[in-house]
Amino acid sequence: MGRHTIILGLLASTAIILPANADMTFNRIATFAVAENLPADVDSATETSSEIIARSADGKTLIYSDSPLGGVGFVDISDAAAPASGGALMLDGEPTSVAVAGRKAIAAVNTSQSYTAPSGNLVVIDMSEKTVEASCDLGGQPDSVAISDDQRFLAIAIENERDEDLNDGVIPQAPAGNLKVFSLNEDVPDCDSMKTVSLTGLAKVAPDDPEPEFVDFNEAGEIVVTLQENNHIAVVSAESGEVTNHFSAGEISLDSIDTLDNGAIAFDQAASGVKREPDAVKWLDNDRFVTANEGDYEGGSRSFTIFSKTGEVLFDSGNDLEFHAAAAGHYPDKRSDAKGTEPEGLEVATYGDRQYIFVALERASLVVVYRDTGSEPEFVQVLPSGIGPEGLVAIPERNLLVTANETDLVEDGGARSHVMVYELSEGEPVYPTIESAMDDNGAPFGWGALSGLVADAENPGTLYAVSDSFYSNQPAIFTIDATQSPARITARTVVTRDGAAAQKLDLEGIVNDGDGGFWLASEGRTDRLTPHALYRVDAQGAISQEVALPAALLATEKRFGMEGVTIVGDGDEQMLVMAIQREWNDDPKGQVKLVTYKPATNEWAAVRYPLDAAEKGWVGLSEITAHGGKLYIVERDNQIGTAAKIKKLYSVSLDGFAPAALDAELPLVEKTLERDLLSDMKAAANGYAADKIEGFAIDANGMAYFVTDNDGVDDSSGETIFVNLGKLSAMN
Repeated sequence: MGRHTIILGLLASTAIILPANADMTFNRIATFAVAENLPADVDSATETSSEIIARSADGKTLIYSDSPLGGVGFVDISDAAAPASGGALMLDGEPTSVAVAGRKAIAAVNTSQSYTAPSGNLVVIDMSEKTVEASCDLGGQPDSVAISDDQRFLAIAIENERDEDLNDGVIPQAPAGNLKVFSLNEDVPDCDSMKTVSLTGLAKVAPDDPEPEFVDFNEAGEIVVTLQENNHIAVVSAESGEVTNHFSAGEISLDSIDTLDNGAIAFDQAASGVKREPDAVKWLDNDRFVTANEGDYEGGSRSFTIFSKTGEVLFDSGNDLEFHAAAAGHYPDKRSDAKGTEPEGLEVATYGDRQYIFVALERASLVVVYRDTGSEPEFVQVLPSGIGPEGLVAIPERNLLVTANETDLVEDGGARSHVMVYELSEGEPVYPTIESAMDDNGAPFGWGALSGLVADAENPGTLYAVSDSFYSNQPAIFTIDATQSPARITARTVVTRDGAAAQKLDLEGIVNDGDGGFWLASEGRTDRLTPHALYRVDAQGAISQEVALPAALLATEKRFGMEGVTIVGDGDEQMLVMAIQREWNDDPKGQVKLVTYKPATNEWAAVRYPLDAAEKGWVGLSEITAHGGKLYIVERDNQIGTAAKIKKLYSVSLDGFAPAALDAELPLVEKTLERDLLSDMKAAANGYAADKIEGFAIDANGMAYFVTDNDGVDDSSGETIFVNLGKLSAMN
């Protein structure tokens, strides 16, 4: 039985749902946007990135490399729950990594003018004064830097990285990389002590062009270095500079994975003979180390591996990371073809009597936590991160873990790069707030991009959600058991047309049709030939009726169409009510339509709804739910983080609700604020405010719920926030 088969069986149990140690868990307690460290004379929209992060000796200051800015940033975590800006120090070049020895921070800085003429420096920084004290010429382009626990040695991987645009990035590409080892004298590297360790002639893959990626020390003074593109690992004596052992990182074959970028998540594919190509590496003890197998050249096993220093594979996680990410709604379908979740960063640390392994998944924007048992690691939990986690640093004496998340989407109006702080304490994991159970094949239901939400008419705590056009080849209705914590997705029903998954749908709303099926609202996009339409489906998801919007509406349509559907009334007077997200061409500025449709008579009508004014960006509607004589409407801006201001639940009374014919003067309804949801979003997982609350429902017992859309983990942190607001009567 292969490793992946063993893991598949394990994941079919409750291990993927419940943490192994429920009384002590990691939870996020704070976030820090590194743009707050931009110098006063630098535009606040300047791109930043927290990539590799280190801690001061007292664990109260963080320092991270910021390549786009060309410097390092500092964060004061004296109060871990309230990180404060420590400013930035500009350097002459592009910092690639940073480590701390005593009172000094040591940064590796790339000063290369070209791939064929690589260069770099080792820069010594006084942590208290935040000034550069000294530097050493490295003679090449540096990547990772590490310092031995006894503070005697420093190692740097000189990557001399390949030009991916030259000959399709195929190696060898001169000059070759190597390993540099320095002696430290009172926390400062002695430039004259630099030893150059040649790594050529070791690997079977391009032996003349080793590309060292990551380094780490064990307590015996040995350095492990990964040669990622070469799919090779070497062990080096820091004292002598000799390569004491080296071996291939090997290959793996995988079943039950998703290798297709096709708008659907299905763990029914396989890959054979995949090179591991490890990135980060960390020692577990003097005889074992763990690698994060990113795969950046020809491989990408999607796994992490525990090796002995003699080269024996002691454990490989197979598809475990894939399943945990998918269960939490973090599977990156649009980028999953080669690397899956892309494990890249690692940290290993002991808290109390337990040693943990933290694996950062760059494409899934997630950190997966395991306990090192000495044999097969034990899954503990997943942690939400910012976008593209790469650097991690543990502060065990304060029960803290910190991540550095490199991606900054400021140019697209998205989330900034963030440093995030987690604490190990008593209690249950706060995240995920919603996750998948296992399907009949022992795999999680692929899910994400949840939009519309509705409650079962009779069963309290049973909800249904739809996913939007991100999963274009897998439009689905998800059954949710909200009586559990976290809420559990227990079924996925694919929406079909003539027996096949329906195409050209952008599902944004769902409501019970009263006959065991649903009405679904699809937001159209004319430029993508996706119609604005209503669809009636049966309990199996088969479309039985399609209703296009009338010509009178389509004559003024825009891309931002129906963002929710609900039902009011009975019999021939029953009507569907749909919220149009933003103004169409015939709407006054600041007003949108609530459109109605009577299935019995095919009559269309509408009212106008007044929007709040945006401080920045735009404001629109996201959901509509009828309950107890009111229409509950989610209104939001399109901002995130500190810029987010409007995430609100309003109501419109159905008493006097009188839609007018589309060619008549449309009445303007009055709205009443029921709840500001912004604080609920932030409190749910202690993160920055997300953009999209897209689902809201009230169940048969009057419990209110909302859910956010994670955009399918595409240019998003992947976080889905599902919140039980409690009894509707007690919401205000």
